Amino acid sequence: MGFVTASAACAGCGQLFTFNPVRVPSIRIGGERQPICRNCIERVNPIRMRNGLDPIVPEPDAYTGCDEAELP
Repeated sequence: MGFVTASAACAGCGQLFTFNPVRVPSIRIGGERQPICRNCIERVNPIRMRNGLDPIVPEPDAYTGCDEAELP
């Protein structure tokens, strides 16, 4: 049994961060899923709500690791 974390640059701000590769919020750029950091989620949620959209609510473990058995 292993524990998995991923790291990548945020699609919103470019900052390197670690995350749960199964549960991290993401957007599609060029058909590819790109992760979004917690700071960008907090920055974009007020704009989404002003525009009548629901806020993005990350899973509680979106920015931690996961059991390797959860990987697709």
